[in-house]
Amino acid sequence: MAAAAEKAPDVRAGPDISIIVPCYNEVGNVGPLVAALARALDGRRWEAIFVDDNSPDGTTAAVHAIARTDSRVRGLCRIGRRGLSSAVIEGALSSSAQIVAVMDGDMQHDESRLGALIDAVQSGACDIAVGSRHVEGGDNSGLANAWRHTLSDGGIKLAQMLLPVRLGDPMSGFFALRQDTFARIAPHLSGTGFKILVDLLLSSPQPLQVQEIACGFRARVAGESKLDALVMLQFVALLLDKLCRGWLPLRFVAFALVGVVGIGTNLLVMQCARALGADFPLAQGIGTVVAMIVNFQLDNNFTYRDRRLRGVRCVWGLLLFMVVCSVGALANVGVADMVYNQSRAFNEASVAGALIAVVWNYAMSSTIIWRP
Repeated sequence: MAAAAEKAPDVRAGPDISIIVPCYNEVGNVGPLVAALARALDGRRWEAIFVDDNSPDGTTAAVHAIARTDSRVRGLCRIGRRGLSSAVIEGALSSSAQIVAVMDGDMQHDESRLGALIDAVQSGACDIAVGSRHVEGGDNSGLANAWRHTLSDGGIKLAQMLLPVRLGDPMSGFFALRQDTFARIAPHLSGTGFKILVDLLLSSPQPLQVQEIACGFRARVAGESKLDALVMLQFVALLLDKLCRGWLPLRFVAFALVGVVGIGTNLLVMQCARALGADFPLAQGIGTVVAMIVNFQLDNNFTYRDRRLRGVRCVWGLLLFMVVCSVGALANVGVADMVYNQSRAFNEASVAGALIAVVWNYAMSSTIIWRP
């Protein structure tokens, strides 16, 4: 009798839809976004999972404050990890809902179009529904300036060259798909960078059926945009990684891209120094030092963004990086000279030396300078 008299636990059905919101320094947008989702998804069982990369502005605290009074809101704070794609992966895999949708935390995506994205997936009309700015009815005016328009348009053209499906807006960060579809693709994802949609489409073992839903892209109200040249470099590295089918580590691809920038910097600075009257050895030395500094800054903010060095560690890291690269340069010359003496083939010798140098620099950088 006593057991029968005990009150049964209040067990309620979980959400049908999880909205994954990767965010960093978006404290001013958390409350307005939750309110907007409540209006847009009225009548549906939903939850919002904010995945925050330990924002210093208190984004996680703002999420938790709302979650205490609204069970539809969850916060996942990641310590020591950065990046939109990996945040989306962790958020989506934590969901038990049938449908997962992804949107940015900056209020630029039109949440009123969420219903159309979700319905398209639930109906079976497509595997993934994409909120597109580049179909009839879409709007791209929310990008801050012409430079960001250029970055976005360039990324779209690059992605369209490799995608197995026709897609007008592969740079979109606003889409929905079934959770089991996401889980099936997740082991194949690179998880690096900011363009998770392209990663999904290129990583899926089977081609996905895509449907584009027109949506607007609003101007940002609070916070700062994350789209910059470094993000686009990461995007190019992602495409190269997929083109190589994972044979080359994505971080190595990024490291090599930065090395190309360093070569260009070296040549430019050397020519400027020569124009100012410096002799060749001095000009080459100045160009080499400047190129090392530029390479270090790019690697610190791009290749090893998740292991970024700051403060005193950054200074020591730069000095160690220059030592490592100097050894790599000596190895470059030594191997090239050895190959040339054996084959008398100038180009082959030069390439062999360069390959030895980049592999050495990458190995030392990953294990000593930016060690996990």
